[in-house]
Amino acid sequence: MRFREYRIMKSRENLVRLKQFQVNEKRRQLLQLDMMIAEFERMAVELELQITAEEKKAGITDINHFAYPTFAKAARLRRDNLRNSQSDLAHQRSTAESLLGEAEAELSKAEMLESRDTKIREAEVGGRSAMIG
Repeated sequence: MRFREYRIMKSRENLVRLKQFQVNEKRRQLLQLDMMIAEFERMAVELELQITAEEKKAGITDINHFAYPTFAKAARLRRDNLRNSQSDLAHQRSTAESLLGEAEAELSKAEMLESRDTKIREAEVGGRSAMIG
């Protein structure tokens, strides 16, 4: 095998490893976003339960009532902020999904190139050994 062919082969192997790393990183990011979204959902549901309990205890459900519980107002604000953050994370997740798809496509191309190089190399080695034997 000539030096140039060896360098190309190593370069393609490195490219495949890099693309695999990128795909794994995108998958990890997607998983992390899913966990954050789920955690925000859990926290928002918990706040909703606290709001309901506070309103029931006070006997007031009208947010504009002068005696509406301060804790319920603050909990509503936190819950709404969580919902907004959840929405932002959902948009980030959508973007991350498309980036993962692109990374997987690039990995697939790199693997096909490496596979093609391997077949060519094996054919050359087979041809040389046939000439020797």
